[in-house]
Amino acid sequence: MIIRTVLAALSLAIAGPAFADDPCADYTPQQRPQNVGRDIVGQELDQIQEQGHMLFAVYDSFPPYSWQDGGQAKGVDIDIARIIAADLGVEARFNFIDAAENLEADLRNNIWKGPLIGGRVANVMMRVPYDSAFKCRVEQVVFTGQYGAESIAIAYDKASYPDEKPVPAYFRFDSVGVENDSIADFYLSSFAGGQLAGNVQHFPTTGAAMEALNAGQIMAVMGPLGQLENGLSDKTGVHQPPLAGFAVSTWTLGVAVNFRYRPLSYAVDDAVNFALQDGRIAEVYANYGLSFQAPDR
Repeated sequence: MIIRTVLAALSLAIAGPAFADDPCADYTPQQRPQNVGRDIVGQELDQIQEQGHMLFAVYDSFPPYSWQDGGQAKGVDIDIARIIAADLGVEARFNFIDAAENLEADLRNNIWKGPLIGGRVANVMMRVPYDSAFKCRVEQVVFTGQYGAESIAIAYDKASYPDEKPVPAYFRFDSVGVENDSIADFYLSSFAGGQLAGNVQHFPTTGAAMEALNAGQIMAVMGPLGQLENGLSDKTGVHQPPLAGFAVSTWTLGVAVNFRYRPLSYAVDDAVNFALQDGRIAEVYANYGLSFQAPDR
């Protein structure tokens, strides 16, 4: 489940202030792989430009960020990847991947080592949560190109809340949907000593929870703002109330590049920076009806 990769990357932030001053305080150098795998080809910047295309790893079936429709790649991350590739003067190609058990596994399989069976190593992986402490622990990867942010919000049935929009305390009595094992799931399950647990309904995806909300089966959904906005109907709205005790309610998103290919990472970061400055990335979000949240660069 894709949201688990976010949890894996951000779990260190939940631990508290131990790394507030120095997120790498307990850093232990890792052994970096020295042998280039058989599937790692065309990774250097000049090789990419010579061959005329580059490969992006994107999550499959993950609207509004990346999905396939009739063989066509669509989504926010797809369009941003095309901006990056165009800035480098090449074509963007896509490897649609399923989320592994955590973000480290996704990075290992798609950026610096490759899967055990089949699959390909990509030049760039999209939608990678950025966390300074996690960065210290995955040296095989350069975390760069921060192009946006994501945050937790609450979608709600307008008829059920005509005057006041719901906050977590309301879910002592009202039904709320969450994606299984997501950040929102863990937050609501532990809120007020577990008093909300009986009204928390679980769904395989945030999109499925939004379908239930629009069908009148539940009163609210808690999850990432972009996914909630993507599932809104005329009957539903979304807002972002203060969330007491939520240490990771907002996170920065960027890309990952193999640590061997620093010139490529610099070029990708420059392309993202230019697109942020001239508004092209904000325009991508607007084209999908989403709120653009600027990254903390």
